[in-house]
Amino acid sequence: MARRPLPRILSSGSAQIARSREIARTAADSATDVLHPLITISRGLRKLAATARAKWAATPKERRGPLLFLVAACVLVVAFLPYGPLLALVALMGAAAWQGRERPVVKTGPDDNEVARLKGLYEALVPYLSLPEDPEPLFAHGGDWSAAFSDYAFDDDGRLSRLSISYPPYFTDGEPAARARIEQLLHAKSGRGREYLFEWDEEGNRLTMHVLSALPTTIAAQHFVTVPGETVLGFTDADAVQRTVPVRAADGTEDAPAVVWRTGPRSTEPHLLAVGQPGSGTTSLLRSIALQALPHGDVLVIEGGGTGEFACLVGRAGVLAVECGLSGALTSLEWAAHETERRLIAANRARQVGHPVPEDTRRPLWILLDRPSVLGHLAAADGRPDPQELLQVPLRHGRAAQVTVVVAEQFDSVDALAETVRTHTRARIVLGPASAEQIASVLGSLPHTTPVPDMPPGRGYARLGTGPVLRLQVPATPDPFDDATSEAHRQAVLELLPERQTATTAAVQPAPGSAPDPDVDADTAPTLRKGPGTTALPSPVPAEG
Repeated sequence: MARRPLPRILSSGSAQIARSREIARTAADSATDVLHPLITISRGLRKLAATARAKWAATPKERRGPLLFLVAACVLVVAFLPYGPLLALVALMGAAAWQGRERPVVKTGPDDNEVARLKGLYEALVPYLSLPEDPEPLFAHGGDWSAAFSDYAFDDDGRLSRLSISYPPYFTDGEPAARARIEQLLHAKSGRGREYLFEWDEEGNRLTMHVLSALPTTIAAQHFVTVPGETVLGFTDADAVQRTVPVRAADGTEDAPAVVWRTGPRSTEPHLLAVGQPGSGTTSLLRSIALQALPHGDVLVIEGGGTGEFACLVGRAGVLAVECGLSGALTSLEWAAHETERRLIAANRARQVGHPVPEDTRRPLWILLDRPSVLGHLAAADGRPDPQELLQVPLRHGRAAQVTVVVAEQFDSVDALAETVRTHTRARIVLGPASAEQIASVLGSLPHTTPVPDMPPGRGYARLGTGPVLRLQVPATPDPFDDATSEAHRQAVLELLPERQTATTAAVQPAPGSAPDPDVDADTAPTLRKGPGTTALPSPVPAEG
């Protein structure tokens, strides 16, 4: 049976109703806009009347008569003044408009969702911060969370950004394991993916948690305002260090808090070890250190990875050699060991006769090793000594000889580092995502912040000797020959590179008492650069005594 179409009045009725509603809504909005001043003044008059009524009710009965007489006298005076009633009406309308204005709602406490979050966090802390023997526990199931939590704040997403917690005195806040449990719980309940700072006040039994903002990644390689012997490793939080340096960032010039590493004879951390995941920025850190060291010293680069990350330094003034092969690395490190001994002997002889230390022994020498474990594996396969064995003299006596060693390695090869390297590299850096156990194994202490799973290149933690663990962002120092490098960063690195010098090949003498290496020839010997203030590698001087 065919369906008969609906009458026209029924099929078009819904559209007419919707159109009528839209017209009515538009008319109401227009009327509201036109009558908005009148609505505001009416609301203000109601508030003024309510205030006057409350004042009259609060006035004692014996004072109402004099108050009424005073009001009547004021009205009489205004009535006889020129333009008095008009001015009084204008003043009344102005006061009503001010009282009736729309004021922003001031939040005086947490809303329902925030209260639910605080209650859930309170209940989760009960098993860790309470004891059955406590007669008046601060943390108890179904207890009052407001007695334990204070100074709390939430971000736009409704997650905690700041919280202060009072805990009972019997909590073992002096044990790192107990602290780690509380920090891990707060991190999980407050929202992952953010970096939290935990400040423990053991005297006041109070824990304060803050959400840290990300460190800026807009600072590239540049000339930093430092003195010889100081190296800017990166930048950290403003309240973590007391020194700032002027830098050029993407949004202009600013003073940034810097992590400054001091080297030389008076340094307590003369050598550095950087560990990270692949792509975390350890090689960029070595490039940044090399660019800062070249204006005042000589640099010897040993690249174990063989990827050509330091090709931009080849032939530059102050760069003694850039070695990627095993033979060249062994020869260069052997020379570095003899050079350290020569400097010590020369300085000792000068002091014995009362002369100043020779100039060539006071110029800093930097030995940069990137992934020495790869060279160690090749040396073991070829039956040759591990290059790390040749670092014993520079590591042990480098501080007095103005020799600084910087080693960069990856986490999967940390076990291959020699014991001498682990012992004498007191300045430590961890870059890239890493667990708390990995960070503690390198730095010797846990950071006061929670590591995040995703980090930009150059982001990590630094610890100089026995100092605190600091967040770190290494200045962007990419390879200028890499196609993926931006033009701004490429130009920033190229501007810092010294001028190229004419290469001269010098024969490297074998160690005293050893036979010449048949695998070492003019192609594998270190290429020496002779620049302003630099000298060619001298022949090794046998150590006396």
